[in-house]
Amino acid sequence: MTLNENNTQSNINEVSSHSGTRYWGNVEVIEEGETYRISRVEIKPRHGIKPQIHYHRHEHWVVVSGVAKVTCGEQEILLNRNQSTYVPAATLHKVENPGHIPLVILEIQNGEYLGEDDTERPYELNLVKSVSENE
Repeated sequence: MTLNENNTQSNINEVSSHSGTRYWGNVEVIEEGETYRISRVEIKPRHGIKPQIHYHRHEHWVVVSGVAKVTCGEQEILLNRNQSTYVPAATLHKVENPGHIPLVILEIQNGEYLGEDDTERPYELNLVKSVSENE
């Protein structure tokens, strides 16, 4: 743990428990402090992160390469390289890679609590029904 120029503690390039390989791609934590985390997120072509909600943190996503299909609340947008979006706390959101090359985004999480137990996945909790379940 190091002190940055603002005299707050941060982990720079140290291995984080949030880093690792997922079925949809890979997450690498670049820097982490008490109230923020900066990660490099790579999503495989035709894969995505399941819909989720965080109640105590906001997220900013910046597309480094590829195309991101982002759903935030009821809004769906496509983001290209150098474009970004903001995900407010308590908002159902997901990101997908509709393209043929890996999607790389920088994710900045900011909030008073960054624990993984602040992540809810409504489809896994049966809070939201898929279209096929309604038929």
